[in-house]
Amino acid sequence: MKFKEITVEDMTFNPFTRTNKDWILIAAGDEEENNLMTASWGLFGTLWRKSIVEIFIRPQRYTKKFADENDMLTISFLPDGYREALKICGTKSGKDMNKWEAAGLHPYYVDGTVGVEEAELIIVGKKQYTQWVDPTLFIEKENDIKCYPEKDYHEMYMLEIVRILQKEE
Repeated sequence: MKFKEITVEDMTFNPFTRTNKDWILIAAGDEEENNLMTASWGLFGTLWRKSIVEIFIRPQRYTKKFADENDMLTISFLPDGYREALKICGTKSGKDMNKWEAAGLHPYYVDGTVGVEEAELIIVGKKQYTQWVDPTLFIEKENDIKCYPEKDYHEMYMLEIVRILQKEE
């Protein structure tokens, strides 16, 4: 598959729909060892004079190991028709199986990290800042109660968008 590089200004999707409704794949690692996971939480914006995407990973997710060990990560957006692959990547662990194979997906190596070859858009991000969700800082306590019944708080990763690859038509 062939990709072309675009700018942040060229992106035309609705981040709320693409993240929450369509879901995204977060991938980290290198050609030797990597993993991917489905996510439905994320933020896009500008911070520190940089274009930033923020992702959230729970401590029990195997992908977190790769996110912690590497400076570069990707966020891949799949086209319609990959819901089952997204479900596999969101419910199975890469510790126990080859999720790439199980989901029928293929790694796309870029900038020392890995994205998803089947994606219609890959965002390559460089870690800028991480922080754990702190339950003592919730103003709206219902968010803690509803989203963290197991108290498995996410770590937030702020990534500078360093490259955006769009599938060529």
